[in-house]
Amino acid sequence: MTDTFELEKIIRQRGLTKKEVAFKIGLSEQGFLLKLNNQNEFKASEIQSICNLLKCSRDIFFKDTVN
Repeated sequence: MTDTFELEKIIRQRGLTKKEVAFKIGLSEQGFLLKLNNQNEFKASEIQSICNLLKCSRDIFFKDTVN
């Protein structure tokens, strides 16, 4: 389960919007938001792209419980 709070925090810290991240990894804004909010799952390739873009750990995509 994706740690939405942490991922949104990292996106803001990098000076990007969720819409920009979605575009850069090849998703629609709506598709990205569904995955960000754990309604759909990110593909491995999307996780890799996000981690490369944001310079973050993959750990935020594999939380057992999320606040």
